[in-house]
Amino acid sequence: MIANAVGGATIPDGYGGDVPDESAARFLRVSDAEREHVVGLLQRATGTGLLDLDEFTRRVDTALAARTRGELNAVLLDLPGLTHPERPAQVPNPARPPVHRPAPVVSDAGNGHEVRSMLGSVSRRGAWEVPAHLVVRTTLGSAELDFTEAHIPHEVVDVELEVVAGSVELRLPAGARVEHGELQATLSGVENRLRGRPDAPDGPLFRIRGSVRAGSVEIHPPRRTRWWWR
Repeated sequence: MIANAVGGATIPDGYGGDVPDESAARFLRVSDAEREHVVGLLQRATGTGLLDLDEFTRRVDTALAARTRGELNAVLLDLPGLTHPERPAQVPNPARPPVHRPAPVVSDAGNGHEVRSMLGSVSRRGAWEVPAHLVVRTTLGSAELDFTEAHIPHEVVDVELEVVAGSVELRLPAGARVEHGELQATLSGVENRLRGRPDAPDGPLFRIRGSVRAGSVEIHPPRRTRWWWR
């Protein structure tokens, strides 16, 4: 392991160390574990202000699509503390203007149809009006949406996700059904803990679409009511 890193992270061999044949190493295939590691480095770089959110998102997409070490290393080229075996030694690093860390963005759109969480967390609980089409955008943040006490006047609720290195937790009401076959997940986890019960009332259908990259989505049933006897 080579200790070239952002924020003290360790980078595996090939992301800054000497290799026997650098010209050949750049064409080596990379694994999902390597892609995930580089996404973690990009997260740290964003947290220290080296990248803004737009740059982070673009580089994550490039890293997740990378097939070779050269393609994967390209997203680390201009980050201080990282070296790249394919960079010509005689070419100096260009001066990079300072990038200020963006302030967390946690908001609901004025019409209630969009929830955004960037570098922060947002939640909706209790009695709230659920639109027929809800957009959830999360970058380096988390969103928790509890529908169990919400007013849902629709038979179908379309939930469109745009998640980059973030997490979304959905808690659905009793009797709700869910479809997430059209959700595109890349280096991500999608966990559906919803279990149908024959005695449950008919509930709305939640259609979950969109994309999640290097993140997670969890779908939960209502919380169980606990009784304590004295």
